[in-house]
Amino acid sequence: MAHPNLDEMLTRRASQDRAGSAVHPAWLRLMRYCADLGHGEIEKLKIQDGLPMTAEVTTKKIKFSP
Repeated sequence: MAHPNLDEMLTRRASQDRAGSAVHPAWLRLMRYCADLGHGEIEKLKIQDGLPMTAEVTTKKIKFSP
């Protein structure tokens, strides 16, 4: 499920052209993934040169009790 407010904010932030203020596309992809995930876990997140590279294991928790 996409989050319009988050997508709008991320798009605006990525398009900024001031030095040091733009968010790298790898971070944008991770943030969009997390927003779309809604609930779940990322057990391992690999960071290289300050950028997210891979999420090795991602699981969703399903709660069956109220």
